[in-house]
Amino acid sequence: MHHLHAERIHAIADYPGVVAALKEMNRTGVDAIDRMLLSQTQANGTQNDWLMLPAWRYGRNFGIKLVSVFPDNPARALPAVQGIYALFDGKTGTAIATLDGAALTLVKTAGNSAMAADLLARADAATLLMVGGGALAPHLIAAHCTMRPITRVLWWNRRSEVLAEPARDLRRRGIAVEIVTDLAGAVTAADIVSTATRATAPVIKGQWLKPGCHLDLVGGYLPEMREADDDAFRRAARHYIDARLTTVDVAGDVTQPIRDRLADAADFIDMFELNRGSKPGRRDRDEITWFKSGGGGHEDLAVAQYLYDRASAAG
Repeated sequence: MHHLHAERIHAIADYPGVVAALKEMNRTGVDAIDRMLLSQTQANGTQNDWLMLPAWRYGRNFGIKLVSVFPDNPARALPAVQGIYALFDGKTGTAIATLDGAALTLVKTAGNSAMAADLLARADAATLLMVGGGALAPHLIAAHCTMRPITRVLWWNRRSEVLAEPARDLRRRGIAVEIVTDLAGAVTAADIVSTATRATAPVIKGQWLKPGCHLDLVGGYLPEMREADDDAFRRAARHYIDARLTTVDVAGDVTQPIRDRLADAADFIDMFELNRGSKPGRRDRDEITWFKSGGGGHEDLAVAQYLYDRASAAG
């Protein structure tokens, strides 16, 4: 049985290929997915989470991701997100590979946002704003720059000093990154706004969004988390999610507008519907498009299989 460690995953991951694998999954579907979250609140108020995400495509493959999110870990010189993925052959039930869960999550999540942007953002989107300074942010930047002709990347974080080193790494890869301190001005300038924070109060105000902007909300994965305000929600022409299981009752950027009667659960368009063409995407240049990424075991399965196939072909 193969094991793909983090370095190997990042070496073979190719975002156009990741996006293609995710589109194929959304077009053809998954037979069974589920989600289980166990949480522990620490004495300092920090919540540690253990998440289990299984998915099964009958006769093809199945797998499960076990991932922990311990926000205090960086102070221990450990990553906040750790985990493992187990991939199985769908015809025999044989375990064929394990993958580093944190690396898979970074690649899958960035690829999922890039897929949504590829379907929803303007084709000529040139300025990207990244909000948040965690481990996922550089991967989101790289993925968006792969799928759109991005010539300018603005990067904002509450503590801008933590961005210096990852920004240098991106510049060495040919991605022009500017660290900014004026969030409102950066949002106003951006064609794509991507957020990856643990905010419990909105950091993006709808009044800042320019016509034609694509809003990519990635970070909030619990009901009490919120990255964009009600005005951003109202200004969007339509609201897109990756999967109902991982967003409608889970993510605050979805649950709170539903609670406040700004929308019904049935109003959201998921990536299955969008990729199959049964629901509309962007209709004109000036529409604001709004996407909430909630993840899902089907996405992990699609990308794990893609990475396994890439590694097998490379030998």
